[in-house]
Amino acid sequence: MRPPSGPAGLIAAALILAALPAQSVELASHRAAYRLSLDTSRPNQDVESASGAMLYEVVDRCGAWTVQQRFTLQVVGRGGQAYEMSSDYATWEAADGTRLRFRLRQATDGTVTKTIAGEARLEAVGGAGVARLTAPEDRELGLPRGTLFPMIHTVRLIEAARRGDRVLAAPLFDGTSDDGPQDTNTVIASPIPPDPAIGHAALRDLRSWRVRIAFFEPGGGSQPDYEVGIRYFENGVADELKMDFGEFAVAGKLAEFERLPGQCD
Repeated sequence: MRPPSGPAGLIAAALILAALPAQSVELASHRAAYRLSLDTSRPNQDVESASGAMLYEVVDRCGAWTVQQRFTLQVVGRGGQAYEMSSDYATWEAADGTRLRFRLRQATDGTVTKTIAGEARLEAVGGAGVARLTAPEDRELGLPRGTLFPMIHTVRLIEAARRGDRVLAAPLFDGTSDDGPQDTNTVIASPIPPDPAIGHAALRDLRSWRVRIAFFEPGGGSQPDYEVGIRYFENGVADELKMDFGEFAVAGKLAEFERLPGQCD
């Protein structure tokens, strides 16, 4: 079947997915550290090297999920010029996927380049809603029907993968843009069976899927603004990342992994 295209198709797909019964996806509370490096499998224009780290922590708060993500990347151009990108991102998301609080701070060479903060609510998963920003300025954004927040999007993605679906399309609002939700199109590859050779014991007995998520401006053209490739396990843990920034791409490998107690455990 041809994937939905354009905002109408994305919203219709999101409404259908929101109505489907959950398949008992249990996301793991955990802390993961990733080593980042330049992805040399594709041309990188004027970038000679890139290296850094990302720390990701997600905790089940019994009725809500909290996420903290810290990212640092040092980039060196072919002419020798160098700069450092960093970001600090945190969210609180209700377990039913209808409320989100968010805060983002991005910097280049220590100078803050973007700050976003606020909260968002949906009438219901798959319903319309509103986001109220407190930074960079007080502002309200309408959220169209079909919008998903990030944790429920991960749940729906894993549910789709378990069903054998190959595409998940939905508007996604995660608080990283003050322009509102982005249209997303996720392509899901065939399942990878459990692998006893995986270095992290908590992942060895689980299936996984490689997915590629493309982000588009609402009503935008056919080319995505940003793409990310992830290998997700059934518990929501990722051990491989590929972030395509357009001019260059970065690969991430899981270096350290720790299961964390959730408040419902």
